Amino acid sequence: MNIDLSLIYTLLGQIVVLVIIIIIILFIISLIFGLIFLKSGKLSFPKVFLFIIDLLYSPFKSIAKLLKLDDNLIDSISIQTRNDINKKKFKKIPAEKTLIFLPHCLRHRDCPAPLQKDGVKCTCCGLCSIGVIKKQAEPKGYKTYIVPGSSFVKKIVYEQNFKAVVGVACHEDLNQMMMLLSDFCPQGVLLKKTGCYETKVDVKEVLDILNSKN
Repeated sequence: MNIDLSLIYTLLGQIVVLVIIIIIILFIISLIFGLIFLKSGKLSFPKVFLFIIDLLYSPFKSIAKLLKLDDNLIDSISIQTRNDINKKKFKKIPAEKTLIFLPHCLRHRDCPAPLQKDGVKCTCCGLCSIGVIKKQAEPKGYKTYIVPGSSFVKKIVYEQNFKAVVGVACHEDLNQMMMLLSDFCPQGVLLKKTGCYETKVDVKEVLDILNSKN
């Protein structure tokens, strides 16, 4: 039986082109609906929408970069959508079953806190916003972790018995963390100022989420 390799290659090429066209169409549709959602807060079929974004996250990011769009646009849409989907269920989960992950970059450059196996141990010295959040969160029952990277998050997650999570980070890191912990009703807060140290977060925005539980 003779196999026409040129026909196979042509067919594969057509399939690849078709897949690329479908991805581009989905990107355009997702971008339009995502921008509308960011402005209005209203979105039809949010779970289907989020599934598409998660499934095609890497291609969508590449297309956005190719078109010279905002690097953080896809992450912003995904974060806001997941926040919206999980908001009601998150509120019903007790604080004692909720973990808070704060990035170590929030620390002041003179931070005296030591780094241990489960992250930075905040001393509430008052030099940064971490202590403010921790003082408000822990009396309510929340467990607060200041982590230097995703490896710490994974380690803590495996060792803890919890049902919900609150995360603070830059766009891509926060989105990746919320995707990783999508089964735990994640709520995310974006940094207002990014960088390697002395970053900033809207403390009120974090506390509003913590105080939203029934």
